[in-house]
Amino acid sequence: MSELTNHAGAAVDAPASSSATSSPLAAMTATTPTRLFNDSCASNELAYAIERGATGATSNPVICLTVLRFEASVWQPRIRALATENPGAHERDLAWQLYCEMGVAGARQLAPVFAANDQTWGRISVQTDPTLHNQRDAMLEQATALSLLQPNMQVKTPCTAAGVAMIEEATYRGVSLNVTVSFSVPQVLAIADAVERGLERRDREGLDTTHMAPVATFMMGRLDDWLKVVSSRNERRVATEVLDWAGLAAFKRAYDLFGERRYRTVLLAAAYRHLGHWSEIVGGRVVQTMPHEWQVKVDRAGVGPADRIGVPVAPNILRDLLTIPEFVRAYEPDGLSVAEFDSFGPTVRTLRSFIGAWYDFVAVVRDVTLPDPDSLITNGVPA
Repeated sequence: MSELTNHAGAAVDAPASSSATSSPLAAMTATTPTRLFNDSCASNELAYAIERGATGATSNPVICLTVLRFEASVWQPRIRALATENPGAHERDLAWQLYCEMGVAGARQLAPVFAANDQTWGRISVQTDPTLHNQRDAMLEQATALSLLQPNMQVKTPCTAAGVAMIEEATYRGVSLNVTVSFSVPQVLAIADAVERGLERRDREGLDTTHMAPVATFMMGRLDDWLKVVSSRNERRVATEVLDWAGLAAFKRAYDLFGERRYRTVLLAAAYRHLGHWSEIVGGRVVQTMPHEWQVKVDRAGVGPADRIGVPVAPNILRDLLTIPEFVRAYEPDGLSVAEFDSFGPTVRTLRSFIGAWYDFVAVVRDVTLPDPDSLITNGVPA
């Protein structure tokens, strides 16, 4: 590579050699339009990503549950303090307050990045209560409230029928959305269309849109996972090495369509299962939100970033994928109607995962505020 550009469009040199800046991820963020987000609000993992040029972070109930357990020494005292400050509060309310505080902590850690990126990028995504996935008005009000917690908040909502129905109004209210639980071309197109309607309403009224940063999440690996389940149930099974390309093929098609339609929403890649999920979309004006373990894998692989977003999936692989009806539904722009989003296999699987994690999150709060007495007994005597 000779002269390349950074996110601002300015020519940049290759990154200086150091443990952070010489990494493939640092090279990607410094020399291509592709952005890096940290797929966690854990402070040490976020710091690692920021050192490599990350301009945002994402979270969800599964991630926050993991952070709550991993950073127990930080958050358990806060749970006790919240219970003391709010006597008689329901455990769900305490859990939600804690959940919001975890997002605020991540937002504050990203505040310098937000300031350095014209108060546009440098946000943390905090997800609405996953149990509200079919309640348009409740998600809208919660998204609005979450967006006000910090200047650099981004709000995640699911790409269900109810979620799509609230996107335009939330965008019009000035909420920078990260619409998630999406695994298909029809879903991300519906997201971008709804965001665009909200932005156009703001434009007509002279309201700022230049500092908003809407993104549409495409969970590539979760589409791969679902097709592997579907294939395993069929007599004619498709090879795993073919199925590993499903999410990438659909993502690349969505990227082309986003460019053709000039959407202001940015595609965000998520749910990594192999290094190709990183390398095959480098070079695009997209966001890659990567868990810490995958960032480390990319850095250790030592393979520099190459512009591959425009490289099509091999014709023979795409041909095999198109024999799978569930892939066709995800790949074709009209493969799913909005009404079908809620029953699409990956949607149901992911919602169940997020809802289960949220209830587990509440249970952790319960274990701190109302410890199990049986676990406190030692040799028959209360500890």
